[in-house]
This record gives sequence, structure tokens and C-alpha cells, in this order.
Amino acid sequence: MEIHISPHLKELVPNLKVGIIQYEHIEVGESPQMIRGRLQTFQESLFFDLEDKPVTDVEGISAWRQIFKQVGTDPNRYRPSVEAIYRRIQKQNFLSSIHSAVDLNNFFSMQYEIPIGIYDTTKIKGDIEIRIGQSSDEYMAINGRVISMKDKMLSSDETGAFGSPYVDSERTAVTTDTKHAIQIVYLNPSLQEDSCKNLLASLGAMFTQVHGGSAKSFLVM
Repeated sequence: MEIHISPHLKELVPNLKVGIIQYEHIEVGESPQMIRGRLQTFQESLFFDLEDKPVTDVEGISAWRQIFKQVGTDPNRYRPSVEAIYRRIQKQNFLSSIHSAVDLNNFFSMQYEIPIGIYDTTKIKGDIEIRIGQSSDEYMAINGRVISMKDKMLSSDETGAFGSPYVDSERTAVTTDTKHAIQIVYLNPSLQEDSCKNLLASLGAMFTQVHGGSAKSFLVM
């Protein structure tokens, strides 16, 4: 599987950095109490932090709102997924546990203030291109709605669009049956290359500590 960023997207966002972590032979299930507790505690801490701070002032969220503008997405209408999480927390509508993979993915996203997607590799066909959506790009999202991906950053395979820093599709969603997965980490462009690699290594190590299996990470720029 090859993964690349389209030339048009590179032209619009020259400093775009995307991290890829590939997981093999993992076991996804109910989150351990340690993960559920950490997820709850972190959200409670964020809630108090956001009492006197607008969500749009959070560094990572501000950076991704700017990227959305650069590619032609109105971030006031279509928010980066991490911003949507922060706004839920600000209203004390905390995320509940889904399963170990999604819970950790959400925790990483909140901790590093960036959108992160996780997908079942066996449901992806061929290579992956990260590009800007066209009028024909749409999918059934994990929120149960059909989403038009026109003028939004997305990931696509031979079948079509399946993921985005906005909202992901049902088609490639990770479940408790997933054994092989890929995480797409939408990094803060201001992060230096070495720091990006260290972050990816840290995420992969924590994920495999919970799920077993192996992790391999790399940068796409």
C-alpha cells in the first residue's frame, strides 16, 4: 500500500505533514479501566481549561482551522474533528467509551490537539491518496449521515473517499473484529520533522501496549 499527498493539496498547503501508523495483528475490545479513566479525567481537565479560553484559541485547533481555509473548507461550518470534540467537552457532553481503538484514538487527538483517523486496513482497497474532495465525493459517515466531501481534505482508495480530518466513513471503521489498522495523524504543520517522528513512535507504542501486535510509522509530506 502506497500513501501520498496530491500535488494540488501540496500546492495549497506546502507545509502539510501527515503521519501514518500501520498496525498488524492487534486485538480490539472493551477499553481497559485505565483507558476509560484517563479519557474521563482528561476531558474533565479540558473542561476547566476551556472555561476561560475559546476553543479557537487552542494552538492545534487554530492551525487546523487555517488549513481548512487554505483548502476551501469553511471551518465555521465544517470543523476539524478535534475541534468538534473540544466543543463537546466545553458543553460537558463528554465522550463515552466505544472500544479500545476508538477511545485511544480520541485520547490522542485531544492530547495533541490534532485530528486523527483510524481505519480497518482490510476494508481499504489499493493505495491511499490524501487530496481535496470533488463534487462526486461523498460517503456515509460514522455519525450516520451522508456527507458531501467537496472542497474538504480527504483520504481515498480505489473505491473512493473513506476518511477526513472532518469526519470519517462507516465503510472503513475499526470494530472489535479489526486485526489490521492504519492511523492517519494530521500533524500540526509547525511541528519539526524529528518531533513528528517521535510523536508517531509514542502513539504507536502506547497503542500496541493496549492492543498487542506491531506498529510501523512514517511521515508523508
